[in-house]
Amino acid sequence: MLKIAHSSPNPTPETLLLKEALEKEGINVNIEVFDGHKHIDLEIPKAKLDVEVDGIQHLTNPDQIVRDINRGYYSHRDGFSTMHIPNEMIRKHLEKISKALAEASKTIEKKICVHMT
Repeated sequence: MLKIAHSSPNPTPETLLLKEALEKEGINVNIEVFDGHKHIDLEIPKAKLDVEVDGIQHLTNPDQIVRDINRGYYSHRDGFSTMHIPNEMIRKHLEKISKALAEASKTIEKKICVHMT
């Protein structure tokens, strides 16, 4: 599935903070990508990783939980993994999260490159 990157008129402040922090770590990040099924908050294409920055409803609303599980299916089918990070965690632990996510992305990217050769 071809993903289309474009700017959303309203990415959350937490999404913007994480994008900027990841870019400072040298990670190429696309924001508000449409994959043919849904919009993805952040995409790290080289690691085939989608990052959803979620509000509390993603943890407390049963209907939203089911939608998120179904949405994750499409990403997985297209070869992408999905990571969900609550807004509150971004606000409290931005530096730790961005550094760990950047390192993990680089590790995943190396594994992907090995499998492609």
